[in-house]
Amino acid sequence: MNSPIQDDFVVPVCAEQIEILFEDEHILVINKPSKLLSLSGKNPLNKDSVHFRLVQTYPEITLAHRLDFGTSGALLLAKNKGINAQLTKQFQNRTITKRYEAILDGHVTHDEGVIDFPISKDKANFPRLKICQQTGKSAQTQYRVLERLHEPNRTRVSFTPITGRTHQLRIHSQAIQHPILGCDLYGTETTLSKASRLLLHAVALEFEHPVSLKPMQITSPCPFLF
Repeated sequence: MNSPIQDDFVVPVCAEQIEILFEDEHILVINKPSKLLSLSGKNPLNKDSVHFRLVQTYPEITLAHRLDFGTSGALLLAKNKGINAQLTKQFQNRTITKRYEAILDGHVTHDEGVIDFPISKDKANFPRLKICQQTGKSAQTQYRVLERLHEPNRTRVSFTPITGRTHQLRIHSQAIQHPILGCDLYGTETTLSKASRLLLHAVALEFEHPVSLKPMQITSPCPFLF
């Protein structure tokens, strides 16, 4: 989901264009650029967003889900409210599969596994969230190591979130002590400086077409392979 943006923070201009990965009369799947909001912020200077750009061409367009400001990749949109309701139901039923690729700091020990830490609001450190066993909502992320890189040590991983909590992949990576490179909220100054952007990309969406009921698989190749 889109990161909460503080009202006094002005988002840098994103010159990158939105690429259409799939389109028909009911749905649209785009490749969202990194450093572009999914929805416009409260600050009028943060008007530019996926929704703001696309509503100029598609007046009834709605986002079926969101990606964080720094995250790039496949994003699903509905061309009317009825279609959006059907897609929302699929997300609620967890029948839509989202797959991401990321570059993590250091070498992840196990080749695959499930990260299972509940996520809660962190009122003292907005807009950060926190791991909290007492107040957190259940959150699970499947991961698989794709490649271990050296000099410096990094790990390219595939993430498949089972739940869809805000900041889930970023905070779960931090929780296993391998933050995503370029992450401004859940990394360190060192891991932030190792990348010019958040190295997290939504590479695939699998869902049922809301009208034809045909199985859909839309992919967006990862742009930061090493």
